[in-house]
Amino acid sequence: MNYETPLFFRVMEYADAADRDVIDMVSGNPDWEPPTALREGLREYADLEPDRFQYPPSEGLLELRKEIAARRGVDAEQIVVTNGAGEANYLAMARALERGSGDEILLTDPVYPYYPGKTTMLEGSQSYVATDDEGRLDPDDVRAAASEETAAIVVNTPNNPTGAVYPAETMRELVGLAEEYDAVLVSDEVYDHYDLSGQFSSALETDSPHRIVTNAFSKSMAITGVRVGYAIFPPELVDDAKSRHMLVNVATTRPGQYAVLRALRETGPDYYERNRDRLRERVETFTAALDAAGAEYTRPDGSFYVMARFDGYPGTLENVERLIDEAGVAGMPGEAFGSSRTEWLRFALVTPRVEAAAERLATYFG
Repeated sequence: MNYETPLFFRVMEYADAADRDVIDMVSGNPDWEPPTALREGLREYADLEPDRFQYPPSEGLLELRKEIAARRGVDAEQIVVTNGAGEANYLAMARALERGSGDEILLTDPVYPYYPGKTTMLEGSQSYVATDDEGRLDPDDVRAAASEETAAIVVNTPNNPTGAVYPAETMRELVGLAEEYDAVLVSDEVYDHYDLSGQFSSALETDSPHRIVTNAFSKSMAITGVRVGYAIFPPELVDDAKSRHMLVNVATTRPGQYAVLRALRETGPDYYERNRDRLRERVETFTAALDAAGAEYTRPDGSFYVMARFDGYPGTLENVERLIDEAGVAGMPGEAFGSSRTEWLRFALVTPRVEAAAERLATYFG
């Protein structure tokens, strides 16, 4: 089986090797502070007894699972604490394929590139459903693409790369489609705290044995390196997910879980609102520069990405490298996200240098 290194790494390597100052708008690493309680929790953990540095329960610390369960309205036994949302999605897609209801994974186009990679790794097949120009997904298009071979429908809301947020009606219909085709809706909601529209709706709002919800604290708490995520399974699917998690990873970081638990308990809503406000300001700054450059772009309703199209400058890896060399801005090629956005580039607004990057792009394309 052949695995392809994701383009993220190739772009970052090229940017790091550039012989000039380059503003990183590739990675989804928030540049702001984690919650104060998160740092305090890690410091506190360093002084605990030696036994607290050994394996935690494989499915996650019970107190953390209870805290998540209370917030999400589920039973703690349905939760597996994972190494970020990446492992959570892997477990979810594996369980969907293991049910024996087909080997096809329905993905959106554009798509977060790790979903097709995981599908290949799990020996499933990919099919794609196009979204509209703003990244919105029409459930009727999903129905047209679904078949008896469909094992899972994988969606991401708020969305990377388009910034689209799926409303409650869409999520209900997607769960219904999963039930209709004896498939599983895998809803990756890792950007839920970055809903800028007020329209976000979790798949958990529709009770069903045909949906798995994944999430992580990587983005919401600005701790992508701590690797604490989770998946919420229907009761009948969770046991085998726990076994696979144990075999692949044994468990995830005990200090990280401890610190996340403290942060959940002690961090108020103002922390998250400040970060949403920060993103709203960056969206305005960046899109104003895109207007000045005559670019077409998607204005995100959530997450922290903007896709842009510059006339005569398709979203190829070659053009991304050229932009690094000639403008000092590193973005992602649209071709990395599927066939529908090959003319586009994607920029992550998680850098304090958004204004400088905007000026560079406006000058370069203006």
